[in-house]
Amino acid sequence: MNTELRTQGTDDMTRVLLAEDDPAISQPLARALLREGYEVDVRADGASALEAALNNPDLVLLDLGLPAIDGLEVCRRLRAEGRTIPVLILTARADEVDTVVGLDAGADDYVTKPFRLAELLARVRALMRRTPTDAGDDGVELVRIDAEGRRAWFRGEELPLTAKEFDLLRVLVREQGKVVSRESLMREIWDTVWLGSTKTLDMHVSGLRRKLGDDATSPRYISTVRGMGFRFERPGSQ
Repeated sequence: MNTELRTQGTDDMTRVLLAEDDPAISQPLARALLREGYEVDVRADGASALEAALNNPDLVLLDLGLPAIDGLEVCRRLRAEGRTIPVLILTARADEVDTVVGLDAGADDYVTKPFRLAELLARVRALMRRTPTDAGDDGVELVRIDAEGRRAWFRGEELPLTAKEFDLLRVLVREQGKVVSRESLMREIWDTVWLGSTKTLDMHVSGLRRKLGDDATSPRYISTVRGMGFRFERPGSQ
C-alpha cells in the first residue's frame, strides 16, 4: 500500500524528494532533512516517486528497492526525460555490481544502508553545491556543473571537455548574465597576468562554443562583448 508524507516549509526552501518505502527510514530521515532546512516530499512506491520527480525537485533520494517500479527504472526514466536533477541512491545492496548499475542508470552518488545520518546529510550538501543554470526554451535544465567531480552536462548530455574548457565554462556559468573580462579569465583559469594577447583564451572559447553547438557568428550561449570579454547568456535573454 502506498503511503505519502509531505513536510513543507517556506516557498524558498530547497525541495527534496525522498523515495523510500520503509517508514522506519523515511520518517526520521524526513525529520532530519526538515531540521536542515529542506522541504521534504516522501513517496513510498516507484510510480508515485517518478511522478513527483518529474515536477523538478532540487534533489532526489532514491531507494533501489521500491515497489511497483524499482529505483533503477525510476532513475532511467527520469534521465530519459532529459531531467538532470541530482539523484542520490539509497541501497541495502552492498554488492559493487549493483552500485555500478545504479550509477550507470544516471545516479550521481549512493549511500549504503544502514547509513550514518551525518554522512548522508554531507552527501546531500555536496550534491546541492553543484552549479545549475536556468532551464532552456524547452524546459530542460541548460547546464549543470559538478565542481568537485569536474564534470558538466548540457541539456542532459555530459560534455567531453578539456581541463581548461571545464574551468572556462564553470567561471562563465557562475557569472551567468554578467560580462567576464578577458583579464579576469586569464588570471583565474591560467593563473597569469594578462599582457595583451588572449589567443589561447579565444581558442578555448571557440572550442567550448563548438561543444555547446553554438554559432560563433550569432552565439546563443557565449557572447563576445567587444573590448570587454565574454558573457554566458541567460535563457530567453536574446
